[in-house]
Amino acid sequence: MKHLWDVHFLLLILLYLLGAVTSQVNPGVCRYPLGMSGGQIQDEDISASSQWSESTAARYGRLDFEEGDGAWCPEITVEPDSLKEFLQIDLRSLHFITLVGTQGRHAGGIGNEFSQMYKIKYSRDGSRWISWRNRQGKQVIEGNRNAYDIVLKDLEPPIIARFVRFMPVTDHSMNVCMRVELYGCEWLDGLVSYNAPVGEQMSSPDYPASFNDSVYDGAVIHSMTEGLGQLTDGVCGLDDFTHSHVYNVWPGYDYVGWTNESFPGGYVEIMFEFDRTRNFTTMKVHCNNMYSRHAKAFRQVVCYFRSEADWEATPLAFIPVEDEKNPSARFVTVNLANHMASAIKCQFHFADAWMLFSEITFQSDTAMYNTTLATPETGQPPNIQPEDDPTHKIDDSNTRILIGCLVAIIFILVVIIVIILWRQVWQKMLEKASRRMLDDELTASLSIQSETFAYTHNQSSTISEQESNSTYERIFPLGPDYQEPSRIICKLPEFAQSSEEPASNSTAAPKSTPTATTAAAAAAGGVQQDGAPHYAEADIVNLQGVTGGNTYAIPALAMDLLSGKDVAVEEFPRKMLTFKEKLGEGQFGEVHLCEAEGMQEFMNKEFLFDIPEDQPVLVAVKMLRSDADKNARNDFLKEIKIMSRLKDPNIIRLLAVCIYSDPLCMITEYMENGDLNQFLSRHEPEGQLAALSNAPTVSFNNLCYMAAQIASGMKYLSSLNFVHRDLATRNCLVGKNYTIKIADFGMSRNLYSGDYYRIQGRAVLPIRWMSWESILLGKFTTASDAWAFGVTLWEILNFCKEQPYSQLTDEQVIENTGEFFRDQKRQIYLPQPVLCPDSLYKIMLSCWRRNTKERPSFQEIHRALLEMQP
Repeated sequence: MKHLWDVHFLLLILLYLLGAVTSQVNPGVCRYPLGMSGGQIQDEDISASSQWSESTAARYGRLDFEEGDGAWCPEITVEPDSLKEFLQIDLRSLHFITLVGTQGRHAGGIGNEFSQMYKIKYSRDGSRWISWRNRQGKQVIEGNRNAYDIVLKDLEPPIIARFVRFMPVTDHSMNVCMRVELYGCEWLDGLVSYNAPVGEQMSSPDYPASFNDSVYDGAVIHSMTEGLGQLTDGVCGLDDFTHSHVYNVWPGYDYVGWTNESFPGGYVEIMFEFDRTRNFTTMKVHCNNMYSRHAKAFRQVVCYFRSEADWEATPLAFIPVEDEKNPSARFVTVNLANHMASAIKCQFHFADAWMLFSEITFQSDTAMYNTTLATPETGQPPNIQPEDDPTHKIDDSNTRILIGCLVAIIFILVVIIVIILWRQVWQKMLEKASRRMLDDELTASLSIQSETFAYTHNQSSTISEQESNSTYERIFPLGPDYQEPSRIICKLPEFAQSSEEPASNSTAAPKSTPTATTAAAAAAGGVQQDGAPHYAEADIVNLQGVTGGNTYAIPALAMDLLSGKDVAVEEFPRKMLTFKEKLGEGQFGEVHLCEAEGMQEFMNKEFLFDIPEDQPVLVAVKMLRSDADKNARNDFLKEIKIMSRLKDPNIIRLLAVCIYSDPLCMITEYMENGDLNQFLSRHEPEGQLAALSNAPTVSFNNLCYMAAQIASGMKYLSSLNFVHRDLATRNCLVGKNYTIKIADFGMSRNLYSGDYYRIQGRAVLPIRWMSWESILLGKFTTASDAWAFGVTLWEILNFCKEQPYSQLTDEQVIENTGEFFRDQKRQIYLPQPVLCPDSLYKIMLSCWRRNTKERPSFQEIHRALLEMQP
């Protein structure tokens, strides 16, 4: 499956590269920071109406920057209904802007100014300014509630602009300061306005609809002039025009449409004005074709071109193929035959009673006229030599270079795909050979933590137990529902291995080996050791877990797995289990909440319940379906052996089993307060709001205490080189006095199905918690667990009221991981929660570092969290 994912990702890259030279814009993907925080926007392009002082000038209004006094602040106090103060950004060219971000001024705790509300004005030419309104006509955007958080707001509809102004709004007199960022991409169409008749209403009693352009930003009287709107917002209408992508709007909202009864000439004329003369190749018109309701794509289009002052006498005519079999909406592509123009006027002829458009885009290259193009140095047209032809000439060298680059890129990608496919075949051959080494009763033998680490990846795989913190080049995690990563043959530099500090809960080490001795001697001899944590790479074996996969990944060198040491787990009488509730289910079984009577008699002395012996114990029972196949049964037994070795106060323990008869069961702890996600979502932070609502509260100190326990449990797992792969609040259980234990059956609950993304109908991934290298490269490591811990900490500080990246779709989350991969400072981070101090947010950000070696170990995270507690 990994090679299919690789191919899929490469095709996404190819489509992205190809998309860069076309003009169609996708609002869901066009969400890149445009340069306030990254520095691409220069200081001279940032201006303001006024400023407090030189240290709060406009150039300091960059999101997430702390230069100067920490933000842009206007000179005077902002008054209600006053729109005199603004922060202005010049993007130098037209951009398609889909998202804005704002932040206040805290300046290391010195300042506390922010804008609770603001408006946006924008301009394409610097002279006519337009007030942005959302699709319901509202202008005011909710801003910040404190000086720390970054608040991102989608612009619905998006805007096409060169100049953007942020205008703080208040309901009472107050001081405000702002830092801002714009998100989007370059507007390649070059279209600055279209003029068209006003859309009309369909008065049919069966399917009434209104086809007006409700977001048009020009003048609207009897016609629409000098503006842009729904035909350029990147949203294509649905097949059924009575439905819409947008909620709470009227039927027909997605389309601009006209009836032939209003046009005696039989056509609708639309004129398109562009930023400069261009060489047009195609025009794409998204049309509705619901012919059962008398709406069809246009019958013919006739286009006129204006390159300078006059319209060309000879128009271009295009007749699309009429389709009365497929009612789907579609793009009709009109070949514009490389006409040179700065304006195009098209007459669209009716094919039926109604003609409905939702999007019109143009593909073009900038035309280089010898007679009209001004030189950048003088601002005047260049001198024309006698041998120059004063007629239209186009310099297409850039186009040829671009086409050549695309051909080269396509060729390289094809070669890479062939290599990936070949490598997959080779790996399967190696995998079959290695599988012969494994017995049916595979047993996990965990290497024990010690003071020194010794491992050299260039030695043979027959490495015996080491006097070390053994980290392995490969790990077999347990679970089929995750994307299968390839064995990394050529390692990337950022995944180079290094030593890891010893854990505090180490036990006695097995006897020394030559490998360990050699490494220890090298360290003693003064060889410099890399202080960064060593992370083992995860390589998934296909074990079929009851709940969609035991998420723990275990050390996987074959010789270490074949220890042959079974761990005795007591058989528990089924009749002493009382069913209480079904917690969840997976492909091969179910998870039940049960009460177990007399469980204390079956437990080890080292495990003590705080419940009297005569009272039942609350337990979770993983039950394998009786019709499960042989592989699932074998994997279930292997999972029991692995779970039996986990013994830590912050990890759910395996208590007993029922394996003498069907259905097979494993009995684990369960905490009386349920999972952490539901627990926190029922509580509120301490404060006046909670006091007024009488809601139960959790203090900030207790939040830190719970986070520290999760870090402690993960520290234990990492000391054994276990990789969890699904760390989240849904997989943490809460007991008395805020006790936390890490579990693994959150995936089985329908309650959390929205937290998982299904790929190709099979693999299920918790992508909002996963590191970029896990999603794109299939690497599950202790470093990726650290990333997930940062997201889990973010959940805790938000009281689980919001899903991570809630403003992004699943596809946009994956696209954002691509930004981490490219590392061009365009990636979007989770914002700092309201309750989160800077020191705690820095821990989160360190967990989300691109380079895995730079992420903190769980020992470091645990230590930092303990230091924050009183």
